[in-house]
Amino acid sequence: MKKANIEIRNAISESGFTQWQVAEAIGINATTLTVWLRTPLNESRLNRVQLALRKMKKGAEVNV
Repeated sequence: MKKANIEIRNAISESGFTQWQVAEAIGINATTLTVWLRTPLNESRLNRVQLALRKMKKGAEVNV
């Protein structure tokens, strides 16, 4: 069985940040992000994660 959201999981891993750090940047609990990643992300959630990653990589404050 293929894992859902493999691209965003890889992006998080390759960024050098952990899922809990991304979750914190988005303003959600780490468990919530884990649940989100179990099934395909809707566009809104995917955008929030991607935006947080971009800002985190730049060292900017994240308020998603």
